[in-house]
Formats: sequence, structure tokens, C-alpha cells
Amino acid sequence: MEQIGYGQAPTNHLDATFAALADPTRRAILARLAQGEASVAELAAPFDISQPAISRHLKVLETAGLISRGRDAQRRPRRIQAQPLAEANAWIERYRDLWEANYQRLDNLLEELKTEEPASKPSRKQRKRTKTKGKRA
Repeated sequence: MEQIGYGQAPTNHLDATFAALADPTRRAILARLAQGEASVAELAAPFDISQPAISRHLKVLETAGLISRGRDAQRRPRRIQAQPLAEANAWIERYRDLWEANYQRLDNLLEELKTEEPASKPSRKQRKRTKTKGKRA
């Protein structure tokens, strides 16, 4: 289902990107590919999961456009694709001003609370004296 509204473009690519990034194994694969291309065997090495499971993770990343498959003789190395991550970052950046404004208001409020003098609270001993004076009268 494609949702369009409030002047926004279709989010199919963003949905696929964020869905792919939701899994920690796929994020780890992307972190590895950020260092350079790698074969399926190289990508599977640090994980205690089967090669078919790694292949399924790679398929999700490929479908989202986050990685591509090259061809080097018999090897089919994977490499990271920056565009979908740049689009996700641009989407997040639109909300940065909102977050920063909220944090600035919070900072201002906290600073205001620090500078206000706290209402002097009577000590326990002073409260006790006030109670006993009231009883004698």
C-alpha cells in the first residue's frame, strides 16, 4: 500500500531501506561492506548462521538497493550502494530542526529552573516548633 500525503513523495524506497536496516545482521553486513567489497563467504564468516540464511539477508539488502552484486571471474562480490542510505539520511535530516528546537526549549527551561531561587522550606525542627506553639495558644 502506497501512502502519499502532506506533500511527500512515495516512500517505497524508504520503507525497503528502513526494513532492511531493522535487522542487526544486515546492519553488520553493511558495516563490513562499507570497508570494501566482499564475497558471500567473507560476509558469512563472522556469523553463526548458515550460508542460505546469509544469502536471504543479502537478497533483502539487494532488493532494497543497499548492495549490488558484481562479477569478477567466478566470484560475485557484493558492494555497498550509497544512494538509498543518502535518501534515508535526507529524510531523517528533515526532522533534525524539529528535534533541535525541542532540545533547545528543554535546555532553556532547565536553565530557567536553575536560576530561580528555591522556596525556602522550613526545617523539621522549625515545623515542630510551629506545631507546638499552635497547641499552647
